[in-house]
Parts: sequence; structure tokens; C-alpha cells
Amino acid sequence: MTTLDSRMTALRTSVTALRSFAARCYQLYERASATVKGLMPKGLFARALLIIIAPMVLLQSVVAFMFMERHYNLVTQRLSAGVVQDIATLIEVYKVFPQDPNHSQIRRIAQEKLGLVIDFLPVGDLPPPGPKPFFSLVDQALSEEVRNRIGRPFWVDTVGRSALLEVRIRLDDAVMRVFAPRGAAYVSNSHIFLGWMVGTSLVLITVAVLFLRNQIRPILRLADAAESFGKGRDVPDFRPRGAREVRGAAQAFLEMKRRIERAMEQRTAMLAGVSHDLRTILTRFKLELAMIADNPELDPMKKDVDEMARMLEAYLSFARGDLGEQPAPTDMAAFLQELKTDTERNGHKSSVNFHGHPIVTVRPAAFKRCLANLVSNAARHAPSISITGHRDHRWLTVTVDDDGPGIVSHLREEVFKPFLRLDDARNQDEGGTGLGLAIARDIARSHGGDIMLSDSPLGGLRATVRVPV
Repeated sequence: MTTLDSRMTALRTSVTALRSFAARCYQLYERASATVKGLMPKGLFARALLIIIAPMVLLQSVVAFMFMERHYNLVTQRLSAGVVQDIATLIEVYKVFPQDPNHSQIRRIAQEKLGLVIDFLPVGDLPPPGPKPFFSLVDQALSEEVRNRIGRPFWVDTVGRSALLEVRIRLDDAVMRVFAPRGAAYVSNSHIFLGWMVGTSLVLITVAVLFLRNQIRPILRLADAAESFGKGRDVPDFRPRGAREVRGAAQAFLEMKRRIERAMEQRTAMLAGVSHDLRTILTRFKLELAMIADNPELDPMKKDVDEMARMLEAYLSFARGDLGEQPAPTDMAAFLQELKTDTERNGHKSSVNFHGHPIVTVRPAAFKRCLANLVSNAARHAPSISITGHRDHRWLTVTVDDDGPGIVSHLREEVFKPFLRLDDARNQDEGGTGLGLAIARDIARSHGGDIMLSDSPLGGLRATVRVPV
């Protein structure tokens, strides 16, 4: 039992260590994945281009490496071996035929038959080794062949003369100096292959960039059309283009757009009919009440009829959402100044500030109603109001601050619900419909934005309208 328990303990320890190692590997993988995602481009065009360029660069690098490692290196070694063999042959001839004191015959044979220029210097020390070139494949191959085939002290210079290689070999009674053409010891036209490889790669990359631009452009147009439709703007010139899948997505977008517009038109037509019928009944009530003799008991009934008319108008405005209005460039600075004037006319203290370019494309009447609902809601419960606008390259932000009692944080999202009424809150409309903030948010969202409520620096409530430009 003791042996079994020790084995089970060892097994548990091994499993625990394995799990710990796997967890560390997974964490390392997550970090590496996050790093790679952070470095990867975010745009579709850049990613598609990277997908094409990265394999091409990798392929060209492998081909270049294989060429340099196999073909270029091997051919250079064999050419260097041929030059060294010729030098070794001349050394043997020098030893076998010493009867030629001027060595004229060896020089002639070397130059005419082997293409080498040789000379014999007095015996002495060889020059010190010079600096090796950065790309020293020829130097290495030539030195290795001389060392293996001749086995005598030597000195090699592959840098001093660009067109020639100089090799000095110390013999018993002299130093043989040999000049060989550089092209005889290594492949001199390898740059042509590399040039063709790089040139064709650049041509293919250029063609790929042009092709990708044509393929990405319909996707960008589809994204712009969807964004414009989300902001409540028309997209009259959009047509399905590009590849089959992109055309399918664009066609689906157009079908969705038509269904949404048709549903909105049907809802608007239905609401217009309901409005006409209910207004007819309310008008009849008013006429009947007007024909009855003045009676103090009828005043509550008249107030109820007026209240019903106001509630009907508020509900229809909320349900209709001002869909018939077209977006237009609007001067937001002048727009906010009009709201300030209207607020001061009603006896409230207000201030307006605007930063950035004031021209913004919105539905003017609808957006004015959105801000007017927020300002009137603040004016109903606060003596002072501050309106601030800011426009950058992406967003228009308008804040309405007041010094009123505010709304508790857990109810700030609830007050946007239609017909919600708070006993002591600040969102009750004069007509008692509870639709002011709901209409304002509906208009903001129809522009592709939203409204948020938060604490105001003035001590009350801050309403922030943020829509894309």
C-alpha cells in the first residue's frame, strides 16, 4: 500500500506540474497573440495587402537563400577550386623545370592557356592579412582551397583590385604571385538573377495593390452607405458593385433599407389616419362644449379635452419621429444662440458656448426639438442653464447643464422610457405625457447618436447629446 500511495502521490505531482506548465504556455500564447493583434493593421485594405505581400516576401527570401546557399556557394567553391588547381599545376611545373631561369615559359603558359598572370618575388615574409570583406564568400572559398590543395603559406587579397584576385604562395626559393580574373573564381552575374526576382516582385505587388483597391472600394462604399443611413441621411447614388459577395451584401443592405423605409411610411400613414380620426372627435367635443351655455361645471371637462389634445400631439410626434425631414447643413452656433434667446425670453438665466467648426449636417427641425426638450426640461426645474457645444472631426457634442435638484443616478436611464412619470422628478412635461426625454433620445438616435445623463458641475443635471458629423 505504501508503494501504491507513493506512486499515486508522484502521479498527482506530475499531473499538477503538467497543468501548471500548460497554464504558463497558454498565458504565453495569449500574450503573444495580444501583441500580434496590436501590431497587425486594422484596415481591411492593409490586412489584405499584408496577406499577399507576406507570403511573397517569404517565398522570395527562401528562393534567394536557396540560390545563395546552394547554387551561388557551390559554383563559387568549384570555380575557386579550378583556379587553385591551375595554381598548383604551375607550382609543379616550376619545380619540375628549373632549367628556365627567367620563368618565361611558365608565364607564357599561365597567361595563354590558363588566363593567369604570374610573377616570382624574392623569398621573404608574406604581407599581413588585410581586413575581410563583409560578404567574404569568395575569400573564404579561395583560402580554403589553397589551404587544402597546396598546403603552403599563402596570402590572398580579394579587395585591393576590383577586377583581379591576388594570391601569393611562398615556395622554397621564391614567392609566387598570381593575378586571376575575379570572374574566374566566383559567379559574377548573380545580381542579374536577384534583380529580376526583386523587379518581378515589385511588379506583382503593384498589380496586387491596384487590384485590391478596386476590390476594397465597393466595401468602403457599402460601409459609408450604412453609416449614412444610420445617421438618418439619404444615400441616393449607392449601387451594388464589386465581387459577387460584396454585391450580395450591398443588395441585402438596399432591401433592408427599403423595408425599413416602407415600414416607417406605413406607420406614419397609419398614425396620420389615427390622428385625423381622433382630432375629428376632439373637435366635435369642443364644438359641443362651446354650444352649451356657460356653466362652471364644464370647465374641468374643457381642460380635460385640451389635455387630451396635447397628449395626442405629443404621442404622435414621438411615434412619427419627424421622418419626413431631410438632413441639411446647419449652423450649430446660431442654433444654440436661438435656444438661449428663447430660454431668456421665458425668464431663465442661460449661457452658450460653442467650440469648433459650427456647420453640421442634421435634420434641423428635429434636432432643434431634441435640444429644446432638454432645455425646457432643465428650465422647468432650474433657474440657471448653461449650454455648451463642441464639434471635432467625428462628433458633435452638446451639453445642457443646470443647477436644479437633478435626478438620482438609478433613475437616469428610466426617465427615457415613454410615458414614465416621476412624482418629484424633473422630467414631467407640461401636458403630463412624460415624452419629452423619450422624444429627445429618439431624435438623437435617429441621427446615429445618443443622450446620456450625468451630474452637472453646476450642481444639477447634465444632459449630453452626442451625434456623429
